Amino acid sequence: MDNERIMRRALELACLSYNEWETPVGCVITKDKEIVGEGRNRRETSKNALAHAEIEAINDACRNLGGWRLWQCELFVTLEPCPMCAGAIINSRIIKVYFSAYDKKNGACGSVTNLFEIGFTHQPLLEGGLLEEESSDMLRRFFMDLRTYKANHKALFQNSVDKTL
Repeated sequence: MDNERIMRRALELACLSYNEWETPVGCVITKDKEIVGEGRNRRETSKNALAHAEIEAINDACRNLGGWRLWQCELFVTLEPCPMCAGAIINSRIIKVYFSAYDKKNGACGSVTNLFEIGFTHQPLLEGGLLEEESSDMLRRFFMDLRTYKANHKALFQNSVDKTL
């Protein structure tokens, strides 16, 4: 399986999140170009700040491979990892990260900072921009749809916020 095809699988997972009103981020982990872990963003559904696509995929790969060291694995994600996910990638020893869209506000692999360049015990290789246009378009459409939906259902969202306070 080639890199573009693997990233297309990550985009499929992102689409599943989109359809559940989750920020559309999908992630795939491979070993020898075979998928060993998958994940997608589910923070809203699970009400859990840790439910990022990368964290789900790392958990899945560790379970499938029977260990926490993923030093022979590559990670493919549709959005540049945040600091939490970059830390999980470093700690799981993933050898290389491919991401699609850059995250100018929260990206920890080059946009805001690059945690992979700091002197941690492991420094994954990095390649950004793989299928960037497709991922960026999906994210743009999602946030436009979300703003429209919230505007049309303002009372529903205000009720939801009031209940959490």
